[in-house]
Amino acid sequence: MDGIHDLGGMAGFGPVEVEPAEPVFHRDWERAAFGVNMAVAMAGLLEGGRFRHSIERMDPGHYLSSPYYEHWLTGVATLLVERGDVTVAELEERAGGRFPLSRADRGRAPDDVAARSEPRFGPGSRVRVREWHPLGHTRAPRYVQGKRGVVVRHDGVYSVPDVEAHSGDKVAQPTYSVRFEARELWGDGAGERETVHVDLWECYLEEDT
Repeated sequence: MDGIHDLGGMAGFGPVEVEPAEPVFHRDWERAAFGVNMAVAMAGLLEGGRFRHSIERMDPGHYLSSPYYEHWLTGVATLLVERGDVTVAELEERAGGRFPLSRADRGRAPDDVAARSEPRFGPGSRVRVREWHPLGHTRAPRYVQGKRGVVVRHDGVYSVPDVEAHSGDKVAQPTYSVRFEARELWGDGAGERETVHVDLWECYLEEDT
């Protein structure tokens, strides 16, 4: 999904601040939000692809102005409301005011993804990432779509998150570590020797002919 969450390669957000001896949680509510998410996950109500997409659907202004664990809390609350496990009124009563949720899901599961176990590509294969910019969830970052790279490793067979996020089905495909030259991604202004490795599912890749 193209959205404000897909920040890889984007400029203008200032430097990454590294906090020395950063604690796991800065506030007690962050610890509580983590606990809520773990409890929901252990109850079998939290699928990885669907949960990530619930965060992607946050209003851009809310996403950029809120901390990491608020993203988690917004995502899991959105899913529980959509499932009918809790109501907005109940959330706002507990919060003592407005409780913002993510926007409605406009995506759908892709219908061209078939289960595969044998890898189509091997180390050294030259590939190109499909460029399709779906409305729904995908784990193919925007900055690599349409770009050419080289497979360096086959990493096993795993559930395709694009399908999982919208249908709940498990369709497994091979995954790969793909190396991209920095200049391929960001133009001649990038370094000559720098490379970026991205983990990608097979359905994202085409043979680079």
